[in-house]
Amino acid sequence: MQRVLGNMRKAVQRYDMISPGDKIAVGVSGGKDSFVLLEGLFRLRKFLGVEFEIAAVTADPQFGGVPGDFSAVSEFCQSRGIEYHLLPTHIGEIVFDIRREKSPCSLCARMRRGALHGLASEIGCSKLALGHNLEDAVETFMMNLLTEGRIGCFSPVTVLEDRKLTVIRPLVLCHEKEIKKAARAVGLPVVNSRCPADGHTNRQQTKELINELEHRSPGVKERILGAMMRGNIDNW
Repeated sequence: MQRVLGNMRKAVQRYDMISPGDKIAVGVSGGKDSFVLLEGLFRLRKFLGVEFEIAAVTADPQFGGVPGDFSAVSEFCQSRGIEYHLLPTHIGEIVFDIRREKSPCSLCARMRRGALHGLASEIGCSKLALGHNLEDAVETFMMNLLTEGRIGCFSPVTVLEDRKLTVIRPLVLCHEKEIKKAARAVGLPVVNSRCPADGHTNRQQTKELINELEHRSPGVKERILGAMMRGNIDNW
């Protein structure tokens, strides 16, 4: 967990993610990234040198019209004394049953972010923290390049002026393997994804391509991220 905390602290300071007095809504899906993000921010409060509050928020897509089981998230937050809010949505129904999207990830992600933006604002948060890691950033950059023919990625920090909310991504300098190791070491109650498209998406194909390139030429991921930073792509 120490390596993850070190990289989180580096990202927070490099991109000026947290200000004194912030109340940060932490998007928690129950997966390893969001759980480690929540635990990391909980621990960072003790030594970051900046006073801030955190609250965990979940937007339940209700895949198949069935509410998800987020009791593990609720119990974890209770054990840490963290405020927790669960928002039921119809995202799963809209994406898979009504729209029947062939490539559902983009629409689902936009709708979930929109739900979280609204919930974060409703509970008085100035920031919303999302659990995107280093691989997510590299994959998004490559997906945009290979499938859309454009140079771009999400930003480490995004200001939503209309909602008076700032989206931050404190895990962007953390490798997925470090996050997995941290989740196991701390014993976080990770919840398996119930998404019908899990493992069969364009992102999964891009992940496999990048992993193959990494196997052939170790360091590819860091070099792509470094190029994004040197080119100041989307404020990297």
